[in-house]
Amino acid sequence: MKILITFSCFNVLADGSFIDKVYHPYVQPSEREFEWRLNYQKDDDNSKDEVYTHRLGYGQSLNENWFLEAYLIGKKSRDDSFKIEAVELEALWQITEQGEYDEDWGLLFEYENERHEDISEFSSALIIEKEGNKWVGTANLYLIYEWGSDIDNEFETAMSLQTRYRYSRNLEPAIEYYSSEDSDGIGPVLMGNVKLDGRKKIYWETGVILGLDNETPDQTFKFSFEFEF
Repeated sequence: MKILITFSCFNVLADGSFIDKVYHPYVQPSEREFEWRLNYQKDDDNSKDEVYTHRLGYGQSLNENWFLEAYLIGKKSRDDSFKIEAVELEALWQITEQGEYDEDWGLLFEYENERHEDISEFSSALIIEKEGNKWVGTANLYLIYEWGSDIDNEFETAMSLQTRYRYSRNLEPAIEYYSSEDSDGIGPVLMGNVKLDGRKKIYWETGVILGLDNETPDQTFKFSFEFEF
């Protein structure tokens, strides 16, 4: 497992869509990575339609239990050109050894600060993962606190769930579910990895999350690539 420390904008805009990524509780010693994630929203509401959110990050493990990553987060909408909205710092802590107990456990800590508004956010998430033959279930359970002069100071809870089938190393189909104060969505995801020379790998993921209420975008398309070395 790993703990990811991130200074970032958790949703790029506070009280925005929670749909993003399901974290896993594992850390690899001496791991370094570059990561790029893109979310693209489609909705009948123009304010949520054709919204692009990019995350570009660099991370590395400190030891066999801690992993740190920093992000720049940018956004483009129908009405606004692309600009950097926030920075993020995450810390992932792997609490138990993989397979040591029936479930594997980790903790995620995040700090978010927006560049153009007086809004900050700190969140922590309990990460639980359980394997059964070729099936793997993962839960991220969040407690979030937001504060600043441009937002109401408040606590929130959120949750992301993933069930995936390990068809092969290169292809794992999954279903993901996201729930928060402003998001409720579910949809299919595909992921896998490609091994390169030595320790180098490319992890990829793509999917679409369908909104289950009027607050959530009708479709959120997810794309991500990680180059690990």
